[in-house]
Amino acid sequence: MQHVVIVGAGIVGVSTGIWLQRAGYRVTIVDRDGPAAGASFGNAGVLAAGAFVPVTVPGILRKAPGMLWDADAPLFLRWGYLPRLLPWLRRYLGYARMDHVYDYARHMATLLADSQAQHKALAAGTGAERFIGDEDYVFGYPTDAAAQADAWGFDLRRDHGVRFTAMSGRDYQDIDPIFGNAFARVVICHDHGRISDPGAYLQALFNHLIAQGAAFERATVEDVIRDSLDTGVIRALKTDRGLIEGDAVVLATGAWSKPLAARLGADLPLEAERGYHIELIEPSATPKNPVMVAQGKFVITPMDGRIRCAGVVEFGGLTPAKSAAPLAMLRRQVARFLPDVTYTRMDDWVGHRPALASSFPVLGPTAPGANGYLALGHQHVGLTGGPKSGRIIADQITGVATNLDLAAFDPAQYKKDVA
Repeated sequence: MQHVVIVGAGIVGVSTGIWLQRAGYRVTIVDRDGPAAGASFGNAGVLAAGAFVPVTVPGILRKAPGMLWDADAPLFLRWGYLPRLLPWLRRYLGYARMDHVYDYARHMATLLADSQAQHKALAAGTGAERFIGDEDYVFGYPTDAAAQADAWGFDLRRDHGVRFTAMSGRDYQDIDPIFGNAFARVVICHDHGRISDPGAYLQALFNHLIAQGAAFERATVEDVIRDSLDTGVIRALKTDRGLIEGDAVVLATGAWSKPLAARLGADLPLEAERGYHIELIEPSATPKNPVMVAQGKFVITPMDGRIRCAGVVEFGGLTPAKSAAPLAMLRRQVARFLPDVTYTRMDDWVGHRPALASSFPVLGPTAPGANGYLALGHQHVGLTGGPKSGRIIADQITGVATNLDLAAFDPAQYKKDVA
């Protein structure tokens, strides 16, 4: 039985493990913290099947400086980090072109459009099914002008099969009165879905994987041991707990992946986005559906026993400390959009999303014939695309043919010489 070692116990790594296990492979998961310790825990919980409009759209360079000085804008920067960020940022902003927008939408729609079905297939028989809901995904706009400015994005979504209904905010009050008259216009995206507790969901999937015979090693990977006769073949991982050997290695470590990816042969233009959430525990009322508050680019999601408000982009590297300004912005927005909701306490969290300059994740072997695979870089859609990404990696390892166009996700485009 072939043995695959997966580094990373987030949604992508665990999904890969389940699909491989179902194909008859032996699986070992390696993670320094355990399952759902990062972005897979702290995300907005939305299965955002239509989230294939990139952040880097034309005009972002003009708007970004003003957003950094606006306390209620969703973009933040730790200014001391700017010198390290600049080379990546120049490359990232270079993709703010309409040809890239269309290319991104085409490829990412392939990865995301059937997200709910992929989650249901992954969770079948695991005990995690109970966390998957069928809710719509709602976009709320404070003015008609704000909605009109985003209309082109919904045209793009329609072109790739997303069904949606636009209505006035007043009409949406009949569906969900919790927001009152906060929105002038609302767009309801259908065929999406929600995970009611992302951390518990992933823990249930992980528990099933272990119960079916997978091994778990709580360890930090320090280096890659390669075949001295062929640098494309990985023989083992060196960890702080010793060597872990396998027939193939999958790196699914999100924002922390750049150094180890380099040892696997990929020079990734990877940066960490710091994301935040606050939670209203035991709220007096909850929304019917997850709602993207377009003005603040954050999502208000009903979850088990709480409301989670998640979003914001802060560039500041991989430091764990929370910044006060993003959390203050979220608190102000929540007070504005949920003024009548009471709760027992408010919790907060910060985590790190992996962002490649092109915004595309990388999925596949680092080079043709290599036994090292990358599965990371999903930016804001890791939960949404995790199960299908794991299936793609498992199919590549097991040799299952696919008719998907995966060229945009190919890690070989970042190939580097490994010393």
